[in-house]
Amino acid sequence: MPAPKISFEFFPPKSLEASFRLWDTLRMLAPLQPDFVSVTYGAGGTTRKLTHEAVTTIGREFGLNVAAHLTCVDATSAETLDIARAYAKAGVREIVALRGDAPKGHPVFRPHPDGFADSVALIEALRACGDFTIRVGAYPERHPEARSDDADIEWLKRKLDAGADSAITQFFFEAETFLRFRDRAENAGIDASRIIPGIVPIENWQGIRKFALATGASVPAWLDDAFDKAVRDGREELLATAQCTELCDTLLIEGVPALHFYTLNRPTLTRDVCVALGVTPRQDLQAVA
Repeated sequence: MPAPKISFEFFPPKSLEASFRLWDTLRMLAPLQPDFVSVTYGAGGTTRKLTHEAVTTIGREFGLNVAAHLTCVDATSAETLDIARAYAKAGVREIVALRGDAPKGHPVFRPHPDGFADSVALIEALRACGDFTIRVGAYPERHPEARSDDADIEWLKRKLDAGADSAITQFFFEAETFLRFRDRAENAGIDASRIIPGIVPIENWQGIRKFALATGASVPAWLDDAFDKAVRDGREELLATAQCTELCDTLLIEGVPALHFYTLNRPTLTRDVCVALGVTPRQDLQAVA
């Protein structure tokens, strides 16, 4: 079985210490030659400037294909498209187009009066204003705001029909969760090869578990039990590597061609899983930047 295409997500640093950690992460993962890497916005678009700086610097210093997250939050349509044009001018040709979460203190997302109402409107505008590769989000389990599972599929199809090239899913813990979603998407007329599963290597189970519950991802009881025992026995890292590798291997056996890793700017587990899946690092890139 050939090695999969891989991609990584990072978040922009907010301090000098975090900058060093991101750079160490890039030095470790760049030799794996990812298809692309993405850089997030903070909640409510709070790290817009930091994201722009990280995206342009990563592309320049590491020679990676960088996808910048772009949201509809707290900006006019003109301001959002100005950001996209600035990326294009800097040589960034990939965008992860998202509606975005509500700003802190607001219970639900409300579009800016002069902004994009939703991700479909953003995608259509990006497609009209430049030659971008556009990636979007997808939800193998129901989005907290969705009225039904079918509504998530319908919304994904709308985004792809509007001009998105591919979709990256929210993370999940069991392969069957993604495979059932893939089947439903295919039944709705979506090309399943355009859906990239999002994978989160579990560096800290309690932290990931809390995040999963907040985003609507199911937490299997067996995984709770396994990590409870692993922490007690000092085998948490071993379990995390085995769990993530097995999840990815099952997806590859089922015909998934690409995997997107949410690294949380902690590279070791992601690197070990990729190598276990047959991704060979380029030795000449080890000392890059």
